[in-house]
This record gives sequence, C-alpha cells and structure tokens, in this order.
Amino acid sequence: MDSKKNSSRRIRVLVGKPGLDGHDRGAKVIARALRDAGFEVIYTGLHQTPEMIVNAAVEEDVHVVGLSILSGAHNALVPEIVKGLRAAGLSDALLVVGGIIPEADIPALQAAGVSMVFTPGTPLQDVIDYIQKNAPSRQ
Repeated sequence: MDSKKNSSRRIRVLVGKPGLDGHDRGAKVIARALRDAGFEVIYTGLHQTPEMIVNAAVEEDVHVVGLSILSGAHNALVPEIVKGLRAAGLSDALLVVGGIIPEADIPALQAAGVSMVFTPGTPLQDVIDYIQKNAPSRQ
C-alpha cells in the first residue's frame, strides 16, 4: 500500500498561519495529528507573512506546506505564498489549505496551485491519508 511506500521516508510538513488570524487551535490539532502519524512537523505560529512562510518552507526543506486560514484572507494570501514557493524553487511542494474556505473560492485556490482544501469537519485521518499519498518524494 501507499503507507509502505512512504514508510522509508519522513515527510516534512510546515503548518503555517498566514495573516492576522489569531486562532490557532485547528492548526495545533492538525500539527499534533500529523506528528502522531509519523510526520515531521514544523509549526510557524501565528501572524506569519507569506514571505515568512516561504522562508521557513525553504529553510526546513519541507515536502508539504499546510496553511490554516480562518480570517477570510485566503484569496489574497495563498497566491502570494504559491508565487513565493515557486520563486524559491519549491514548486514541487504539496500545498494544502484548511480552514473557513467558502466552496465558491475553492476552484480559484486550486487553479492558483493548492492541491487540496480541507474544510471544517474533515476527519484528521483524511488529511493524513491525503498527505501520505500525495507528498512528493525527494532525496
């Protein structure tokens, strides 16, 4: 199965909280679930700029960038982060977004480079499984 394929490598995930959103309970729950599932997790903390998230992703050489956004600023912040990741050479990093994202905004986020959007109520195992199946393999 896919989990066997990924068992020989440790997937590195950056969990970022871009913008002025001051609520990070969901991000911390996701970070802990991913860590407990065997991922190496880097949590950036609150109030990160797109540049700070991109810099952390590059410095940590992550396979996955997960953004938690509850503020409604996803349409402005996510494309900036995608642009920064591409410019920094991390265009192969899997980009996922979670939070309060209206259904109508999901296609534009996916067109901008987001692989998956997880909305409230998504089971944690679904997030884990998605990342295991889709994280890029790098040496």
